[in-house]
Amino acid sequence: MRDNEILSRINDLVTEEHELRGRLSAGEVTSEEENERVKELEVALDQCWDLLRQRRARRGIGEDPDSAAARPASEVENYRQ
Repeated sequence: MRDNEILSRINDLVTEEHELRGRLSAGEVTSEEENERVKELEVALDQCWDLLRQRRARRGIGEDPDSAAARPASEVENYRQ
């Protein structure tokens, strides 16, 4: 996945999150459904941002950014900020 594809995916996930919050306000989904999906979206966003950072770091040291790979959610979610 190239940088522009990752950024597009990030945009899609953020858009879905905003739409989901609107659906909650409109009573189309329950708060439990919204919370569950938001957690899934947050994990996917974290994975995308991690992959983008990996690609940029590899590029910055002269390595092939295409050798970066998405890390499992369990790994990405346990990073210390």
